Amino acid sequence: MLFETFQAMQDSVVDFAKTHADWLAPMGFAFAFLKSLPLVALVIPGTAILLSIGAILGLGDANFVAVWLAIAVGAALGDWVQYAAGVWFGPSLMRSKPLRKRPELLHRSTLFIQKWGVLSIVLCRFFGPLRATVPMIAGICGMRAAAFQAANWASAFLWAAALLLPGWWGTRAFL
Repeated sequence: MLFETFQAMQDSVVDFAKTHADWLAPMGFAFAFLKSLPLVALVIPGTAILLSIGAILGLGDANFVAVWLAIAVGAALGDWVQYAAGVWFGPSLMRSKPLRKRPELLHRSTLFIQKWGVLSIVLCRFFGPLRATVPMIAGICGMRAAAFQAANWASAFLWAAALLLPGWWGTRAFL
């Protein structure tokens, strides 16, 4: 039942994107931003939609660079919000009801940051469950803001390209 709901949501978003190419950049921004937020990322099939946007880009005349930039900026801003929340609210976030229900994810995120340091920000971008918590934990753990932001922005541009290029190249190959 839940899978069918996600599939229907993805199908309707993709259908809209196919007929409204001028909305690809704002849609990409919104889904990348939302995909970066804890808990929201669990209910939004953002990765599948963003991969589909890459394929739609390959079919039409939409501006690839504008969509790529929008997705990268959305992802970086989403992680920045998470990091800032971790800095401002600190450990009290970990005691909040939604996060208390997932202690293993918070524990794994903390261990990941301890092991990889600032590189954890780059690596977590490419690993689903960690992507939604590592930036917040980095803020809580006191990672330097400049180091976080350098890794955050660089990885956002890499991640956006990694999502868009397979679909773009794949559809271009069949045109």
